[in-house]
Amino acid sequence: MEPVFSFPVVLPSRSQGTLTHALHQQLRSAILDGRLPADSPLPATRRVAEALGVARNTVVTAYDLLVAEGYLIPQKGAKPVVASLVRRRATKPPKAKVEIEESRFAPVWRVPFLQPSAARVLPVRSFRLGIPDHRHFPHDIWRRLMGQALRRSSREPFAYAPSEGIPALREAIAQHVAFARAVACTAEDVIVTSGAQQAFDLIARLLVTPGQTRVAVEEPGYPPVRAAFAAAGARLVPMPVDDEGLCVDRLPADVRVISVTPSHQSPTGVAMSLRRRGALLEFARRHRAVIVEDDYDGEFRFGGRPLDALQTLDRDALVFYIGTFSKSMFPSLRKGFVVAPAWARNGLITVKHCADSHCDTITQSVLAAFIRDGHLARHVRHMRPIYAERREALLDGLRRELGEWLEPIPSEAGLHLAARIRKPELAAAIMPKTLRFAAGAESTADYAMTREIDPAVTFGYGVIDAGEIAAALIELRRALEKEPEMGRAERWARPRLAFYVPCANSSSNAAAGIGLPRK
Repeated sequence: MEPVFSFPVVLPSRSQGTLTHALHQQLRSAILDGRLPADSPLPATRRVAEALGVARNTVVTAYDLLVAEGYLIPQKGAKPVVASLVRRRATKPPKAKVEIEESRFAPVWRVPFLQPSAARVLPVRSFRLGIPDHRHFPHDIWRRLMGQALRRSSREPFAYAPSEGIPALREAIAQHVAFARAVACTAEDVIVTSGAQQAFDLIARLLVTPGQTRVAVEEPGYPPVRAAFAAAGARLVPMPVDDEGLCVDRLPADVRVISVTPSHQSPTGVAMSLRRRGALLEFARRHRAVIVEDDYDGEFRFGGRPLDALQTLDRDALVFYIGTFSKSMFPSLRKGFVVAPAWARNGLITVKHCADSHCDTITQSVLAAFIRDGHLARHVRHMRPIYAERREALLDGLRRELGEWLEPIPSEAGLHLAARIRKPELAAAIMPKTLRFAAGAESTADYAMTREIDPAVTFGYGVIDAGEIAAALIELRRALEKEPEMGRAERWARPRLAFYVPCANSSSNAAAGIGLPRK
Protein backbone atom coordinates (compact mmCIF):
# COMPACT_ATOMS: atom_id res chain seq x y z
CA MET A 1 0.00 0.00 0.00
CA GLU A 2 1.24 3.49 -0.87
CA PRO A 3 2.24 5.54 2.19
CA VAL A 4 -0.38 8.10 3.17
CA PHE A 5 2.15 10.67 4.36
CA SER A 6 5.45 11.80 2.87
CA PHE A 7 7.19 11.03 6.15
CA PRO A 8 7.28 7.85 8.23
CA VAL A 9 4.75 7.39 11.03
CA VAL A 10 5.86 4.93 13.69
CA LEU A 11 3.22 3.76 16.17
CA PRO A 12 3.69 1.59 19.25
CA SER A 13 1.76 -1.63 19.69
CA ARG A 14 0.10 -0.46 22.86
CA SER A 15 -3.34 0.59 24.06
CA GLN A 16 -5.77 2.83 22.17
CA GLY A 17 -4.79 5.91 24.16
CA THR A 18 -1.09 5.39 23.47
CA LEU A 19 -1.67 4.98 19.73
CA THR A 20 -3.77 8.11 19.56
CA HIS A 21 -1.21 10.13 21.47
CA ALA A 22 1.67 8.92 19.27
CA LEU A 23 -0.19 9.69 16.02
CA HIS A 24 -1.27 13.11 17.29
CA GLN A 25 2.26 14.06 18.34
CA GLN A 26 3.84 12.99 15.04
CA LEU A 27 1.27 14.84 12.93
CA ARG A 28 1.61 17.92 15.12
CA SER A 29 5.42 17.89 14.71
CA ALA A 30 5.04 17.47 10.94
CA ILE A 31 2.78 20.54 10.78
CA LEU A 32 5.15 22.66 12.87
CA ASP A 33 8.17 21.56 10.81
CA GLY A 34 6.43 22.29 7.49
CA ARG A 35 6.39 18.68 6.33
CA LEU A 36 2.59 19.10 6.15
CA PRO A 37 2.32 22.47 4.38
CA ALA A 38 -0.37 25.06 5.11
CA ASP A 39 -3.74 24.64 3.34
CA SER A 40 -2.95 21.05 2.37
CA PRO A 41 -5.73 18.53 3.12
CA LEU A 42 -5.00 15.53 5.29
CA PRO A 43 -5.73 12.02 3.96
CA ALA A 44 -9.09 10.50 4.77
CA THR A 45 -9.26 8.89 8.19
CA ARG A 46 -10.31 5.52 6.74
CA ARG A 47 -7.33 5.43 4.39
CA VAL A 48 -4.89 6.41 7.19
CA ALA A 49 -6.34 3.73 9.47
CA GLU A 50 -5.91 1.04 6.83
CA ALA A 51 -2.37 2.11 5.98
CA LEU A 52 -1.26 2.22 9.62
CA GLY A 53 -3.21 -0.84 10.73
CA VAL A 54 -5.16 0.92 13.48
CA ALA A 55 -8.81 1.51 14.23
CA ARG A 56 -10.44 4.40 12.38
CA ASN A 57 -11.49 5.94 15.72
CA THR A 58 -7.80 6.30 16.61
CA VAL A 59 -7.24 8.50 13.55
CA VAL A 60 -10.48 10.43 14.05
CA THR A 61 -9.54 11.23 17.64
CA ALA A 62 -6.05 12.38 16.63
CA TYR A 63 -7.53 14.65 13.93
CA ASP A 64 -10.08 16.06 16.39
CA LEU A 65 -7.30 16.92 18.84
CA LEU A 66 -5.38 18.77 16.12
CA VAL A 67 -8.57 20.67 15.18
CA ALA A 68 -9.18 21.61 18.83
CA GLU A 69 -5.59 22.86 19.14
CA GLY A 70 -5.85 24.94 15.96
CA TYR A 71 -3.43 22.94 13.84
CA LEU A 72 -6.19 21.76 11.46
CA ILE A 73 -9.14 23.64 10.01
CA PRO A 74 -12.27 21.50 9.63
CA GLN A 75 -14.05 21.56 6.26
CA LYS A 76 -17.74 20.70 6.08
CA GLY A 77 -18.13 17.60 3.96
CA ALA A 78 -14.40 17.54 3.14
CA LYS A 79 -11.05 16.63 4.63
CA PRO A 80 -9.54 18.99 7.23
CA VAL A 81 -6.72 21.20 5.98
CA VAL A 82 -3.53 22.34 7.69
CA ALA A 83 -3.77 25.79 9.30
CA SER A 84 -1.33 28.58 8.44
CA LEU A 85 1.12 28.76 11.35
CA VAL A 86 4.47 30.28 12.14
CA ARG A 87 6.86 27.42 11.52
CA ARG A 88 9.51 26.52 14.01
CA ARG A 89 13.03 26.81 12.75
CA ALA A 90 14.94 23.66 12.07
CA THR A 91 17.72 23.26 14.60
CA LYS A 92 20.90 21.29 14.35
CA PRO A 93 21.57 18.83 17.15
CA PRO A 94 23.84 20.46 19.74
CA LYS A 95 27.45 19.34 19.84
CA ALA A 96 28.99 18.29 23.11
CA LYS A 97 30.45 21.12 25.17
CA VAL A 98 29.94 23.82 22.53
CA GLU A 99 29.90 27.43 23.58
CA ILE A 100 26.44 28.83 24.24
CA GLU A 101 26.06 32.03 22.26
CA GLU A 102 22.87 33.19 23.96
CA SER A 103 23.66 36.79 24.90
CA ARG A 104 20.78 36.92 27.37
CA PHE A 105 22.57 34.45 29.65
CA ALA A 106 24.75 35.73 32.46
CA PRO A 107 28.39 35.52 31.28
CA VAL A 108 29.27 32.66 33.60
CA TRP A 109 26.62 30.41 31.98
CA ARG A 110 27.51 31.08 28.34
CA VAL A 111 30.22 28.45 28.36
CA PRO A 112 29.03 25.38 30.29
CA PHE A 113 31.71 24.40 32.80
CA LEU A 114 29.87 21.29 34.02
CA GLN A 115 28.04 19.06 31.57
CA PRO A 116 25.22 16.92 32.97
CA SER A 117 26.34 13.31 33.14
CA ALA A 118 25.43 11.44 29.98
CA ALA A 119 23.05 8.59 30.63
CA ARG A 120 25.07 5.40 30.57
CA VAL A 121 23.44 2.00 30.34
CA LEU A 122 25.22 -0.02 33.00
CA PRO A 123 24.55 -3.45 34.47
CA VAL A 124 22.73 -3.42 37.79
CA ARG A 125 25.90 -4.89 39.30
CA SER A 126 28.77 -2.69 38.16
CA PHE A 127 31.74 -0.64 39.37
CA ARG A 128 29.73 2.60 39.26
CA LEU A 129 30.83 5.24 41.75
CA GLY A 130 28.91 6.85 44.56
CA ILE A 131 25.94 4.44 44.70
CA PRO A 132 25.16 2.34 47.81
CA ASP A 133 23.50 -1.07 47.65
CA HIS A 134 19.69 -0.95 47.83
CA ARG A 135 19.33 -4.65 48.61
CA HIS A 136 20.42 -4.27 52.23
CA PHE A 137 18.54 -1.08 53.08
CA PRO A 138 15.71 -1.51 55.67
CA HIS A 139 12.93 -0.49 53.29
CA ASP A 140 10.19 -1.81 55.59
CA ILE A 141 11.33 0.44 58.43
CA TRP A 142 11.53 3.45 56.10
CA ARG A 143 8.00 2.77 54.78
CA ARG A 144 6.64 2.50 58.33
CA LEU A 145 8.25 5.78 59.38
CA MET A 146 7.04 7.43 56.19
CA GLY A 147 3.45 6.33 56.93
CA GLN A 148 3.68 7.74 60.42
CA ALA A 149 4.99 11.07 59.13
CA LEU A 150 2.24 11.31 56.51
CA ARG A 151 -0.46 10.60 59.09
CA ARG A 152 0.94 13.29 61.40
CA SER A 153 1.15 15.80 58.59
CA SER A 154 -2.52 15.29 57.70
CA ARG A 155 -3.48 16.45 61.19
CA GLU A 156 -1.26 19.52 61.19
CA PRO A 157 -2.04 22.92 59.60
CA PHE A 158 -0.12 23.85 56.47
CA ALA A 159 2.97 25.98 57.16
CA TYR A 160 6.41 26.78 55.79
CA ALA A 161 9.22 24.96 57.56
CA PRO A 162 12.34 26.77 58.85
CA SER A 163 14.90 27.38 56.12
CA GLU A 164 17.61 25.79 58.22
CA GLY A 165 15.63 22.55 58.65
CA ILE A 166 13.15 21.24 61.18
CA PRO A 167 14.48 21.15 64.76
CA ALA A 168 14.06 17.37 65.11
CA LEU A 169 16.31 16.64 62.12
CA ARG A 170 18.96 19.18 63.07
CA GLU A 171 19.13 17.67 66.55
CA ALA A 172 19.37 14.16 65.10
CA ILE A 173 22.15 15.16 62.67
CA ALA A 174 24.14 16.85 65.45
CA GLN A 175 23.98 13.65 67.53
CA HIS A 176 24.82 11.47 64.52
CA VAL A 177 27.96 13.35 63.44
CA ALA A 178 29.12 13.62 67.05
CA PHE A 179 28.87 9.83 67.42
CA ALA A 180 30.04 8.77 63.94
CA ARG A 181 32.68 11.41 63.16
CA ALA A 182 33.46 13.14 66.49
CA VAL A 183 32.22 16.45 65.06
CA ALA A 184 31.49 18.82 67.92
CA CYS A 185 28.30 20.76 67.23
CA THR A 186 24.78 21.46 68.43
CA ALA A 187 21.52 21.52 66.53
CA GLU A 188 21.91 25.30 66.13
CA ASP A 189 25.08 24.77 64.09
CA VAL A 190 23.36 22.46 61.55
CA ILE A 191 21.71 23.68 58.35
CA VAL A 192 19.81 21.08 56.32
CA THR A 193 20.29 21.19 52.54
CA SER A 194 19.06 19.37 49.45
CA GLY A 195 22.09 17.12 49.23
CA ALA A 196 25.73 18.12 49.48
CA GLN A 197 25.57 19.90 46.13
CA GLN A 198 23.25 22.57 47.50
CA ALA A 199 25.57 22.96 50.48
CA PHE A 200 28.48 23.78 48.13
CA ASP A 201 26.28 26.22 46.23
CA LEU A 202 25.10 28.04 49.37
CA ILE A 203 28.62 28.40 50.74
CA ALA A 204 29.89 29.65 47.38
CA ARG A 205 27.15 32.27 47.20
CA LEU A 206 27.94 33.41 50.72
CA LEU A 207 31.73 33.59 50.50
CA VAL A 208 32.63 34.40 46.89
CA THR A 209 32.95 37.92 45.52
CA PRO A 210 32.66 37.41 41.74
CA GLY A 211 35.92 37.89 39.91
CA GLN A 212 37.93 38.38 43.09
CA THR A 213 37.77 35.48 45.53
CA ARG A 214 40.36 32.77 44.86
CA VAL A 215 39.24 29.27 45.79
CA ALA A 216 41.69 26.36 46.08
CA VAL A 217 40.30 23.04 44.84
CA GLU A 218 41.86 19.59 44.72
CA GLU A 219 43.42 18.44 41.44
CA PRO A 220 42.01 15.99 40.58
CA GLY A 221 38.84 16.74 42.50
CA TYR A 222 35.07 16.48 42.57
CA PRO A 223 33.76 18.44 39.52
CA PRO A 224 30.43 19.61 41.06
CA VAL A 225 32.35 21.41 43.81
CA ARG A 226 34.35 23.32 41.21
CA ALA A 227 31.14 24.05 39.33
CA ALA A 228 29.43 25.56 42.38
CA PHE A 229 32.31 27.95 43.03
CA ALA A 230 32.80 28.76 39.34
CA ALA A 231 29.09 29.59 39.02
CA ALA A 232 29.47 32.00 41.92
CA GLY A 233 32.29 33.77 40.05
CA ALA A 234 35.28 32.40 41.96
CA ARG A 235 38.80 32.24 40.53
CA LEU A 236 39.67 28.56 40.87
CA VAL A 237 43.18 27.49 41.89
CA PRO A 238 43.81 23.77 41.25
CA MET A 239 46.02 22.26 43.96
CA PRO A 240 47.99 19.01 43.59
CA VAL A 241 47.32 15.97 45.74
CA ASP A 242 49.79 13.35 46.94
CA ASP A 243 49.43 10.36 49.25
CA GLU A 244 49.04 12.69 52.27
CA GLY A 245 46.22 14.64 50.65
CA LEU A 246 46.15 18.21 49.39
CA CYS A 247 49.63 19.79 49.20
CA VAL A 248 49.27 22.54 51.78
CA ASP A 249 52.74 23.95 51.15
CA ARG A 250 51.69 24.82 47.59
CA LEU A 251 48.74 26.99 48.65
CA PRO A 252 49.02 30.63 47.49
CA ALA A 253 48.75 33.16 50.28
CA ASP A 254 45.80 34.93 48.66
CA VAL A 255 43.34 32.02 48.54
CA ARG A 256 40.36 32.69 50.77
CA VAL A 257 38.47 29.39 50.45
CA ILE A 258 39.99 25.89 50.42
CA SER A 259 37.80 22.94 49.39
CA VAL A 260 39.02 19.49 50.47
CA THR A 261 37.88 15.88 50.91
CA PRO A 262 40.30 14.94 53.72
CA SER A 263 38.75 11.66 54.88
CA HIS A 264 38.51 10.00 51.45
CA GLN A 265 39.84 12.16 48.64
CA SER A 266 37.65 12.23 45.56
CA PRO A 267 38.58 10.47 43.30
CA THR A 268 41.92 9.02 44.48
CA GLY A 269 40.70 7.80 47.88
CA VAL A 270 43.72 8.92 49.92
CA ALA A 271 43.27 10.30 53.43
CA MET A 272 44.87 13.59 54.47
CA SER A 273 47.53 12.93 57.11
CA LEU A 274 47.20 14.39 60.58
CA ARG A 275 50.34 16.45 59.95
CA ARG A 276 48.83 17.88 56.77
CA ARG A 277 45.52 18.61 58.53
CA GLY A 278 47.29 20.64 61.17
CA ALA A 279 49.21 22.53 58.51
CA LEU A 280 46.02 23.30 56.60
CA LEU A 281 44.28 24.68 59.68
CA GLU A 282 47.33 26.79 60.50
CA PHE A 283 47.44 28.16 56.95
CA ALA A 284 43.74 29.10 57.13
CA ARG A 285 44.22 30.80 60.50
CA ARG A 286 47.29 32.72 59.36
CA HIS A 287 45.80 33.89 56.06
CA ARG A 288 42.17 34.41 57.20
CA ALA A 289 40.94 31.69 54.86
CA VAL A 290 38.09 29.24 55.41
CA ILE A 291 37.96 25.51 54.74
CA VAL A 292 35.08 23.61 53.14
CA GLU A 293 35.35 20.00 54.36
CA ASP A 294 33.39 17.49 52.27
CA ASP A 295 32.95 14.28 54.30
CA TYR A 296 30.75 12.49 51.78
CA ASP A 297 31.27 8.85 52.83
CA GLY A 298 33.28 9.04 56.03
CA GLU A 299 30.98 6.59 57.87
CA PHE A 300 32.55 3.63 56.06
CA ARG A 301 36.02 3.13 57.50
CA PHE A 302 37.99 -0.10 57.04
CA GLY A 303 41.40 0.59 58.56
CA GLY A 304 42.41 1.60 62.05
CA ARG A 305 41.09 4.49 64.09
CA PRO A 306 39.76 7.19 61.74
CA LEU A 307 41.58 10.49 61.64
CA ASP A 308 39.68 13.34 63.24
CA ALA A 309 37.68 15.56 60.95
CA LEU A 310 39.10 19.00 60.28
CA GLN A 311 36.07 20.45 62.03
CA THR A 312 36.96 18.47 65.15
CA LEU A 313 40.49 19.90 65.15
CA ASP A 314 39.34 23.44 64.35
CA ARG A 315 39.74 25.91 67.21
CA ASP A 316 39.28 29.12 65.23
CA ALA A 317 35.84 28.63 63.57
CA LEU A 318 37.37 28.19 60.11
CA VAL A 319 35.69 24.99 58.86
CA PHE A 320 32.37 24.44 57.09
CA TYR A 321 31.70 20.71 57.53
CA ILE A 322 29.49 19.17 54.82
CA GLY A 323 27.83 15.77 55.05
CA THR A 324 25.29 13.83 53.03
CA PHE A 325 23.07 10.78 53.38
CA SER A 326 23.39 9.79 49.72
CA LYS A 327 26.09 7.18 50.46
CA SER A 328 25.00 5.95 53.88
CA MET A 329 21.33 5.69 52.79
CA PHE A 330 20.28 6.44 49.18
CA PRO A 331 20.87 9.27 46.65
CA SER A 332 17.22 10.10 45.89
CA LEU A 333 16.70 11.11 49.53
CA ARG A 334 18.45 14.41 48.60
CA LYS A 335 19.38 15.35 52.13
CA GLY A 336 22.66 16.88 53.18
CA PHE A 337 23.78 19.33 55.80
CA VAL A 338 26.34 21.95 56.76
CA VAL A 339 27.83 22.35 60.21
CA ALA A 340 28.62 26.04 59.98
CA PRO A 341 30.80 28.29 62.17
CA ALA A 342 28.73 30.52 64.42
CA TRP A 343 29.78 33.69 62.57
CA ALA A 344 28.45 32.31 59.25
CA ARG A 345 25.25 30.64 60.47
CA ASN A 346 22.75 33.46 59.97
CA GLY A 347 24.21 34.44 56.61
CA LEU A 348 24.03 30.87 55.36
CA ILE A 349 20.41 30.52 56.51
CA THR A 350 19.55 33.73 54.63
CA VAL A 351 21.13 32.39 51.44
CA LYS A 352 19.26 29.09 51.91
CA HIS A 353 15.98 30.96 52.30
CA CYS A 354 16.62 32.85 49.06
CA ALA A 355 17.57 29.69 47.20
CA ASP A 356 14.63 27.40 47.97
CA SER A 357 12.98 28.52 51.22
CA HIS A 358 13.24 25.08 52.86
CA CYS A 359 13.63 21.36 52.21
CA ASP A 360 10.49 19.22 52.18
CA THR A 361 9.17 18.56 55.67
CA ILE A 362 7.93 14.98 55.26
CA THR A 363 11.28 13.39 54.46
CA GLN A 364 12.96 15.58 57.06
CA SER A 365 10.63 14.11 59.68
CA VAL A 366 11.21 10.56 58.47
CA LEU A 367 14.98 10.98 58.41
CA ALA A 368 14.93 12.49 61.89
CA ALA A 369 13.07 9.45 63.24
CA PHE A 370 15.32 7.06 61.30
CA ILE A 371 18.42 8.58 62.93
CA ARG A 372 16.87 9.13 66.37
CA ASP A 373 15.65 5.53 66.69
CA GLY A 374 19.11 4.15 65.83
CA HIS A 375 18.22 2.71 62.41
CA LEU A 376 20.94 4.67 60.57
CA ALA A 377 23.67 3.57 62.98
CA ARG A 378 22.53 -0.06 62.70
CA HIS A 379 22.38 0.15 58.91
CA VAL A 380 25.92 1.56 58.71
CA ARG A 381 27.19 -1.18 61.05
CA HIS A 382 25.46 -3.80 58.88
CA MET A 383 26.88 -2.43 55.62
CA ARG A 384 30.45 -1.88 56.79
CA PRO A 385 31.52 -5.59 56.65
CA ILE A 386 29.68 -6.05 53.34
CA TYR A 387 31.56 -3.19 51.72
CA ALA A 388 34.79 -4.31 53.41
CA GLU A 389 34.50 -7.75 51.76
CA ARG A 390 34.00 -6.13 48.35
CA ARG A 391 36.90 -3.78 48.91
CA GLU A 392 39.18 -6.69 49.77
CA ALA A 393 38.01 -8.59 46.68
CA LEU A 394 38.80 -5.53 44.54
CA LEU A 395 42.25 -5.07 46.09
CA ASP A 396 43.01 -8.78 45.74
CA GLY A 397 41.89 -8.81 42.11
CA LEU A 398 43.90 -5.70 41.25
CA ARG A 399 47.04 -7.20 42.74
CA ARG A 400 46.53 -10.79 41.57
CA GLU A 401 45.10 -10.25 38.08
CA LEU A 402 46.17 -6.74 37.11
CA GLY A 403 49.29 -6.10 39.15
CA GLU A 404 51.40 -5.93 36.00
CA TRP A 405 49.50 -2.89 34.79
CA LEU A 406 47.67 -1.25 37.72
CA GLU A 407 48.83 -0.21 41.19
CA PRO A 408 46.15 0.40 43.87
CA ILE A 409 46.33 3.77 45.59
CA PRO A 410 46.18 3.38 49.41
CA SER A 411 42.65 4.00 50.72
CA GLU A 412 40.90 2.93 53.92
CA ALA A 413 37.43 4.44 53.64
CA GLY A 414 34.44 5.06 51.43
CA LEU A 415 32.84 3.15 48.56
CA HIS A 416 35.55 3.43 45.92
CA LEU A 417 39.28 3.10 45.42
CA ALA A 418 41.60 4.06 42.59
CA ALA A 419 44.53 2.41 40.84
CA ARG A 420 47.16 4.20 38.80
CA ILE A 421 48.45 2.85 35.50
CA ARG A 422 52.02 1.81 36.19
CA LYS A 423 53.34 2.87 32.77
CA PRO A 424 51.51 5.97 31.51
CA GLU A 425 52.62 5.30 27.94
CA LEU A 426 50.36 2.21 27.96
CA ALA A 427 47.28 4.18 29.03
CA ALA A 428 45.90 4.41 25.49
CA ALA A 429 45.70 0.61 25.37
CA ILE A 430 44.78 -0.07 29.01
CA MET A 431 42.16 2.58 29.73
CA PRO A 432 39.55 1.64 27.05
CA LYS A 433 39.75 -2.04 28.02
CA THR A 434 39.44 -1.19 31.70
CA LEU A 435 36.39 1.01 31.23
CA ARG A 436 34.81 -1.65 29.01
CA PHE A 437 35.34 -4.77 31.14
CA ALA A 438 34.98 -2.95 34.47
CA ALA A 439 31.67 -1.32 33.60
CA GLY A 440 30.99 1.81 35.66
CA ALA A 441 34.61 2.52 36.53
CA GLU A 442 35.85 6.01 35.64
CA SER A 443 39.09 7.60 34.51
CA THR A 444 40.49 10.03 37.06
CA ALA A 445 41.23 12.35 34.13
CA ASP A 446 37.50 13.14 34.18
CA TYR A 447 38.05 14.76 37.58
CA ALA A 448 40.97 16.98 36.54
CA MET A 449 41.06 20.59 35.37
CA THR A 450 44.53 20.68 33.84
CA ARG A 451 44.66 17.15 32.33
CA GLU A 452 48.35 17.00 33.31
CA ILE A 453 47.96 14.14 35.79
CA ASP A 454 49.13 10.65 35.03
CA PRO A 455 46.34 8.20 34.17
CA ALA A 456 44.49 6.20 36.78
CA VAL A 457 41.08 4.57 37.09
CA THR A 458 38.60 4.61 39.98
CA PHE A 459 36.46 1.57 40.84
CA GLY A 460 33.30 1.73 42.91
CA TYR A 461 32.21 -1.28 44.94
CA GLY A 462 28.90 -0.09 46.35
CA VAL A 463 26.62 -2.20 44.14
CA ILE A 464 28.77 -5.13 42.98
CA ASP A 465 29.35 -8.34 44.94
CA ALA A 466 32.78 -9.80 45.70
CA GLY A 467 32.39 -12.73 43.30
CA GLU A 468 31.34 -10.43 40.48
CA ILE A 469 34.34 -8.19 41.16
CA ALA A 470 36.72 -11.15 40.88
CA ALA A 471 35.11 -12.40 37.66
CA ALA A 472 35.19 -8.97 36.00
CA LEU A 473 38.87 -8.44 36.80
CA ILE A 474 39.75 -11.86 35.40
CA GLU A 475 38.01 -10.93 32.14
CA LEU A 476 39.86 -7.61 32.11
CA ARG A 477 43.19 -9.38 32.58
CA ARG A 478 42.45 -11.71 29.69
CA ALA A 479 41.54 -8.76 27.48
CA LEU A 480 44.75 -6.93 28.35
CA GLU A 481 46.87 -9.99 27.66
CA LYS A 482 45.52 -10.04 24.11
CA GLU A 483 46.97 -6.59 23.43
CA PRO A 484 50.24 -7.40 21.59
CA GLU A 485 51.61 -3.87 21.75
CA MET A 486 51.27 -3.73 25.51
CA GLY A 487 53.79 -6.31 26.55
CA ARG A 488 54.40 -6.97 30.19
CA ALA A 489 54.77 -3.95 32.42
CA GLU A 490 57.96 -4.08 34.40
CA ARG A 491 57.79 -4.66 38.14
CA TRP A 492 59.46 -1.78 39.93
CA ALA A 493 61.61 -2.43 42.96
CA ARG A 494 59.73 0.24 44.87
CA PRO A 495 56.39 1.94 44.24
CA ARG A 496 56.38 5.14 42.22
CA LEU A 497 53.59 7.62 42.87
CA ALA A 498 53.46 8.88 39.30
CA PHE A 499 49.81 9.84 39.51
CA TYR A 500 50.32 12.74 41.90
CA VAL A 501 52.08 16.03 41.40
CA PRO A 502 54.55 15.87 44.32
CA CYS A 503 54.56 18.50 47.03
CA ALA A 504 57.65 20.46 47.88
CA ASN A 505 59.54 19.33 51.00
CA SER A 506 57.33 16.27 51.43
CA SER A 507 58.94 13.60 53.57
CA SER A 508 56.59 10.98 52.16
CA ASN A 509 57.62 11.88 48.63
CA ALA A 510 61.29 11.60 49.49
CA ALA A 511 60.72 8.20 51.07
CA ALA A 512 58.89 6.99 47.97
CA GLY A 513 61.58 8.31 45.63
CA ILE A 514 59.27 10.56 43.66
CA GLY A 515 60.84 12.90 41.14
CA LEU A 516 59.70 16.16 39.61
CA PRO A 517 56.16 16.48 38.22
CA ARG A 518 55.65 15.70 34.58
CA LYS A 519 55.23 18.68 32.28
